[in-house]
Amino acid sequence: MSQTEGQTGSRSVSQTAPQASPRPSLHSWSSITPEQLNPLLTRQFVNGQQSMLARIVLRKGCIVPEHSHPNEQIAFILEGALRFNLPGESHIVHAGEILVIPANVPHSAEALEDTIDFDIFAPPRQDWIDGQDSYLR
Repeated sequence: MSQTEGQTGSRSVSQTAPQASPRPSLHSWSSITPEQLNPLLTRQFVNGQQSMLARIVLRKGCIVPEHSHPNEQIAFILEGALRFNLPGESHIVHAGEILVIPANVPHSAEALEDTIDFDIFAPPRQDWIDGQDSYLR
């Protein structure tokens, strides 16, 4: 007797095909064209369905104006230093340090030296994907 047949005969079993999982994708920063958003800031990013990783290069003196977004942000400084200004506090984040910024918290940043910053956003920054990021340009 098959699994779809009962003792009283066959029965119809409706099965939905399993949803295809997103396929893994491999990326290299060297193959992603940097966007020159202003004379002191370039950006590259890769996004999946639930998160985004951005590589941001800021020249000393670059200012990222105050903004907020519905995405949690985790900033890791690979080289250099950024001063993050948040409501009621300021943090200087140096190479090897990480700052977690909750969703919807207004913040700005200033490059205190030439800096390479990796940011993780969850969910992905739809405004960046859509090119709706004039505050950086």
